[in-house]
Amino acid sequence: MTIAILGGGQLARMLVLAGTPLGLRFRCLDPAPDAVAGHVCEHLCAPFDDPDALAKLARGAEVVTFEFENVPAATTERLLQHGPVRPHPRALATGQDRLFEKQLFQHLGMGVPEYRTAHTLAELQAAVAAVGAPCIVKTRRLGYDGRGQARLKPGPELAAAIAAAHRELTRGNDGGLIVERFVPFQRELSVLAVRSLRGEIAVYPLVENVHEGGILRRSRAPAPDVSTATSKQAHDFVAAVLQDLDYVGVLAIELFDLGGTLLANEMAPRVHNSGHWTIEGSVCSQFENHVRAVAGLPLGSTAMAHGQATMVNCISTLPARDAALALPGVHVHAYGKQPRENRKVGHATVVGADRAAVDALAAKVSALPPARGEW
Repeated sequence: MTIAILGGGQLARMLVLAGTPLGLRFRCLDPAPDAVAGHVCEHLCAPFDDPDALAKLARGAEVVTFEFENVPAATTERLLQHGPVRPHPRALATGQDRLFEKQLFQHLGMGVPEYRTAHTLAELQAAVAAVGAPCIVKTRRLGYDGRGQARLKPGPELAAAIAAAHRELTRGNDGGLIVERFVPFQRELSVLAVRSLRGEIAVYPLVENVHEGGILRRSRAPAPDVSTATSKQAHDFVAAVLQDLDYVGVLAIELFDLGGTLLANEMAPRVHNSGHWTIEGSVCSQFENHVRAVAGLPLGSTAMAHGQATMVNCISTLPARDAALALPGVHVHAYGKQPRENRKVGHATVVGADRAAVDALAAKVSALPPARGEW
């Protein structure tokens, strides 16, 4: 069986690495000549809207999937002419628009931060007045890793900040803006789940995430100090989203924990950075479960394999190789990317039975000197 993937970044690369031992073959489409999934599978270098390239991508493939949600929804709709796309393009269209996400969450009975939408400067001013500052202005589409958003604070500079945010966030953006009230959450959690072609659902333990500068830096699984009621709320909610979208594959939802009360933030209709720990930390990783699901195979266990896991993102540079590999219980993944400011070039996962020991090792990984070209 051949699986076609839209996108050729590190998520596609890890999907290929997870699915190859199952006897699956892969082909990816990505406009970047240096797309890192091309190191491990056939890479078609072409724009996502190139009809000839899309036909070639789908030729001989039993199913098409995607590694990130910024693939044009029209592309996935076109590919339905050639065969199944999993998850369905409806899920992609929902995950691409923050307003559609919030409307879906509210429809399913999940709380979200108070919000308003805006297009014009006057509408943005009115939205900020309604929501109140502090608040966050985001593009409805295409934002990730802190991009496409601005934080507004109350005070005499607010009017100028609103105008600057409108000017910056509407440049080349015709999809509108969304203004969210700032939520004083205690922490961010994420819930990852997978749904099979037959409708079976498996959910991974809740994950606690730490961000800096809008970029995920660390994930801890299972999230500590989560009550049974909170865990059930998250699991029931992600299952409801999967069922509503008739979803096939892995889905991630970011949640705000307000001390036992959860609000839904955003969803990612794909494998997710906060689930990278599952490669070593779970019986069956999110990547393997995604390819199992879209290929129509039985799902694997989402149980923890070692008890505890902490994932550390490598931003801009990898740690010194020998020093990292000398640490027990540490697994480093280099993506084959050229270092660049704020670019995710790899991650390290620490696994073990003791939470304190795992976190201590993760701190050591974060403190290692940067690599000097040895990867």
